[in-house]
Amino acid sequence: MELKNSRIVLTGATGGIGSCIARQLSAKGARLVLVGRRAEALIALQRELFAAGGICDYVVADLSSHEGRQALVAQATDLLGNIDALINNAGISSYSLFSEEDPESIENIYQTNLIAPVALTRLLLPQLLAQGHGHIVNVGSIFGSIGFACFANYSSTKFALRGFSEALRRELEEDGIKVSYVAPRSVRTALNSPTVYRMAEAVKMKMDDPDAVAAQIVAAIEQDRKDAYLGWPEKLFVRINALLPRLVDAALRAQNKVMRRILKEN
Repeated sequence: MELKNSRIVLTGATGGIGSCIARQLSAKGARLVLVGRRAEALIALQRELFAAGGICDYVVADLSSHEGRQALVAQATDLLGNIDALINNAGISSYSLFSEEDPESIENIYQTNLIAPVALTRLLLPQLLAQGHGHIVNVGSIFGSIGFACFANYSSTKFALRGFSEALRRELEEDGIKVSYVAPRSVRTALNSPTVYRMAEAVKMKMDDPDAVAAQIVAAIEQDRKDAYLGWPEKLFVRINALLPRLVDAALRAQNKVMRRILKEN
């Protein structure tokens, strides 16, 4: 995809990865609609991009409601005219035992990580089909290919997002609409609580810088990649888990015990 002068809607724009994606897309000449829940953070990012010569607008939206998603698509269309790409980047996580997870937290994770990108894609798709081109980019996770203990909700939403991306890509193959699924490994952002960082250190989980991850996501968009798994050896483990999941069960047992212990100590 040619990014210069492209019109892109970016959800989760003020998050750790999202703000980095916004800066890099803007530097390449894309015109953006930044989407988030906090007006102050969106305004600050918009001013930063303006100061660097970028062109962007913002929309404050609650992606957990149907009305919020409808309003976002309507406002983004008014601001951009035709939309060339939707980057579904907004996401939340939860490190906890599933048996102790708050029901409202479960629903919020599914609404944000899965229902919102699926519903936004459905709302925008008629426009993309009518113009005969477009790009849907779903930001997933390595956790969407390897189910990790204590991340059952997060992992399952990303598994589903990966499946949605694959199915939709095949469905739209002859319609000029591209679908990309990009799966980073763990990233150092405010999405992670102090307990997550303690756990990551204890199990030696590698965590990437958000700028570096954003660069790989932007490169995947430019290259029209169908999917991209980021991080070594995690991308290898994705393939092993697909072929020999019971082998991975055994390999993760010791790590699972540490993850559970840290939760109980917290």
